[in-house]
Amino acid sequence: MCWRIWNLARQKKQLEGEEAQRKAKRRLERERGRREAVADMSEDLSEGEKGDVVSDISTHGESNRSRLPRISSMDSMETWTNQQKGKKLYIVLISLHGLIRGENMELGRDSDTGGQVKYVVELARALGAMPGVYRVDLLTRQVSSPEVDWSYGEPTEMLTPRNSEGFMDDLGESSGSYIIRIPFGPKDKYIPKELLWPYIPEFVDGALNHIIQMSKVLGEQIGGAQSIWPVAIHGHYADAGDSAALLSGALNVPMLFTGHSLGRDKLEQLLTQGRQTRDEINMTYKIMRRIEAEELSLDSSEIVITSTRQEIEEQWRLYDGFDPVLERKLRARIRRNVSCYGRFMPRMLVIPPGMEFNHIIPQDGDVDGESEGNEEHSASPDPHIWSEIMRFFSNPRKPMILALARPDPKKNITTLVKAFGECRALRELANLTLIMGNRDGIDEMSGTNSSVLLSVLKLIDKFDLYGQVAYPKHHKQSDVPDIYRLAAKTKGVFINPAFIEPFGLTLLEATAYGLPMVATKNGGPVDIHRVLDNGLLIDPHDQQSIADALLKLVADKQLWARCRQNGLKNIHLFSWPEHCKTYLSRITSCKPRHPQWQRNDDEDESENESPGDSLRDIQDISLNLRFSLDGEKSGASGNDNSLDFEGNAVDRKSKLENAVLNWSKGISKDARRAGSTEKADHAGKFPALRRRKHLFVIAVDCDTDTGLLETTRKILEAAEKERSEGSVGFILSTSLTISEIHSFLVSGGLSPHDFDAFICNSGSDLYYSSLNPDDGPFVADFYYHSHIEYRWGGEGLRKTLVRWASSITDKKAENGEQLVTSAEQLSTNYCYAFKVQKPGMVPPVKELRKLLRIQALRCHVVYCQNGTRLNVIPVLASRSQALRYLYIRWGVELSKMVVFVGECGDTDYEGLLVGLHASVILKGVCSSATNQLHANRTYPLSDVLPSESPNIVQTNEESGSDDIRASLEKLGFLKG
Repeated sequence: MCWRIWNLARQKKQLEGEEAQRKAKRRLERERGRREAVADMSEDLSEGEKGDVVSDISTHGESNRSRLPRISSMDSMETWTNQQKGKKLYIVLISLHGLIRGENMELGRDSDTGGQVKYVVELARALGAMPGVYRVDLLTRQVSSPEVDWSYGEPTEMLTPRNSEGFMDDLGESSGSYIIRIPFGPKDKYIPKELLWPYIPEFVDGALNHIIQMSKVLGEQIGGAQSIWPVAIHGHYADAGDSAALLSGALNVPMLFTGHSLGRDKLEQLLTQGRQTRDEINMTYKIMRRIEAEELSLDSSEIVITSTRQEIEEQWRLYDGFDPVLERKLRARIRRNVSCYGRFMPRMLVIPPGMEFNHIIPQDGDVDGESEGNEEHSASPDPHIWSEIMRFFSNPRKPMILALARPDPKKNITTLVKAFGECRALRELANLTLIMGNRDGIDEMSGTNSSVLLSVLKLIDKFDLYGQVAYPKHHKQSDVPDIYRLAAKTKGVFINPAFIEPFGLTLLEATAYGLPMVATKNGGPVDIHRVLDNGLLIDPHDQQSIADALLKLVADKQLWARCRQNGLKNIHLFSWPEHCKTYLSRITSCKPRHPQWQRNDDEDESENESPGDSLRDIQDISLNLRFSLDGEKSGASGNDNSLDFEGNAVDRKSKLENAVLNWSKGISKDARRAGSTEKADHAGKFPALRRRKHLFVIAVDCDTDTGLLETTRKILEAAEKERSEGSVGFILSTSLTISEIHSFLVSGGLSPHDFDAFICNSGSDLYYSSLNPDDGPFVADFYYHSHIEYRWGGEGLRKTLVRWASSITDKKAENGEQLVTSAEQLSTNYCYAFKVQKPGMVPPVKELRKLLRIQALRCHVVYCQNGTRLNVIPVLASRSQALRYLYIRWGVELSKMVVFVGECGDTDYEGLLVGLHASVILKGVCSSATNQLHANRTYPLSDVLPSESPNIVQTNEESGSDDIRASLEKLGFLKG
């Protein structure tokens, strides 16, 4: 036994030592990377700016900790209302997991249905009632399962404002706040957040459809027939942040993010506890996928909204993509209009959550005496929940210490019970009430929750606390105000002893009912206490500290009364209107972004449309697209979105007229060849892919051109009949450049006209096949670049990559051979390409991504062609995002697409497999590709792929054209 104990202690000490080494290494890497970033930006610093940076660094910590959170930037509601006149904002919020509805929220039902649910619902409701806001959509998951109430399966639920007097008169046809439930994942199952990751792309596609349709509806109502795009998309928690990043990139609108709780912080805590290894933690919580989603949210967000400054300085700074000092430095340079060399950092804003408390009337008195408040209230019978709690106590007149938290280890309830049980004076003066969610039986609870509850019951028995501790099995959300009211009537105290509390919304609720607080000193309660000054802070790890603080407040009636009075006096600073005024003033200051093409071709084609309208639409296309013979350095991927033909105005006009004429003729010929019954001028308004019934996307990442050519021919042959009829179109999606694609087609005897579109350079460029040989084989869509260029680092990023590439050498070789070299001939303005000499010896993609994030460079790193090439593209560019662009730009529905992939592929492979589109995995194709590419990820590929899906099929081993056709028939895309 002694040997076993010694061995366990030794293993724990070894684990702690290894974890300390990992932390030190991560700190060193971040510091080295950020020093390089600062060095890159120091060449042209003004003396004033250098002073600012030195000041930022020297005062980092002290000055920030003493700074009060900004509650509001407006003097009054009248001022705000005047400023918002005429504004009609559309805001999208996303919160995916848990069970979300507007009334009777089942908070505490499980670990996914907690304070975040209440926060997002109340935020949506409050924003919808603000002047200038027309519509707010809270997007979540539709759950149609017998395990949960039917209301969670309703597609739409309107959130009625709490104070609706006069509000209903101002409502437009579609205005207000709504919960929109998007179906994704297993249709008949309610699953925990850890298992949602494989279905995130499916949600993104469904949400994209809703937002596009709603933008058109709002445009008809208030936008003068111009679509009203969201002013911002706000993700809540990591899963919604990942979704918001993809939606923001697809729609080219600003993104906001609120983490609520952060993966890196949770991982550090779990490792410190030493109960699970890193692999076990990831298996349970999918923690590495969550952390990557949070990093992507930092890459994509304009603003990160936090509840406290502690969250910024102690939690977000653990991430590769954020550093407080570098963020201030970049902000200072932007203010002075000085180059940041392609570096970007989201703005961190502290906006404490709001609360609706106008209806709350704090009451004095005791449990069996008359209340000093509303007489009508005092005459009403006691709430049912009071008797449910009081039945536990032998002396219910004593002050009540109230804790309201689910039985989760991080909530630290067991330490609270120990502190109460071991302090005789506290037991004599007070009772303890534990509201720990709802349960029918302990055996039916989750493992961790049941473990905590059993520990609590054992401690009650150990200290013989029967008659002094209440722990009711059930309560409704509507009972919570009555619970606070009961604690206040007994002159009790509210306690939050969590190891760390991101904010502490229950502290505000308790304060509004007149309860002083005792709260953890780790996290949000510090800022709350600074504003309210209505209680004491404690060290949650110090049991004696908890007991002393509770005893002090319960025993000292003057201190109790002063804390109560301070809380009631200052609680208005945390109201929802105050929160929303600050929130809206910040997001409306973001630079507006939205889809930028100018056209009216979204509308249904009409037989009565005038020829002038058709010609004008064709001209719009000629302005949107530039004709190019070669995709790379000829300018086909330039940053300038304007049409900048060489020559004078007369030449430009002549070229434009010819382009319009040729485009029109070419489309007309194609329409006749495809057997289209549409009028020629109508057909000419859109690329060929707009007319297809289905689109087949060939995204097979073969090692050789020969393998890709053979696979492409099989797929074309499998749908030869539908292809000749024109009902099926084809898209080639690859890491190749457009020039390489052209050579590949010519060498294989294929024509560019066999394809409607080409997604190349790993999704950083988009081309259509040109129908007029005089204009070259391809047409480049430059509006696509306006969608993906957000935070593209340009030349600053390129220089950093070149410097990195030169440092990757074969140390075993005598001459120190360089393993990664820049491929200028393969690079474009939106794709920096590098050749990899020995794929097995270069750092994995996760290491390069980490290095770039540390330096505040935002991009998407893709190892392709079996690891022999590296493409670095804009952060939100990808082959899957290009498909969403085609939906937004041309209305090509994602559910009508089939994506063909091999058994393995480039490091962006996972994005091609899931979503509303169907996927065909060609068995035996790309099976020789090294698994090293997939080991590049920080998380296992299995974490993001569904175990089974009706939208994914796999061919037989041969993957012949007959097998492919059989798979398409199984999916319902072709008829037998």
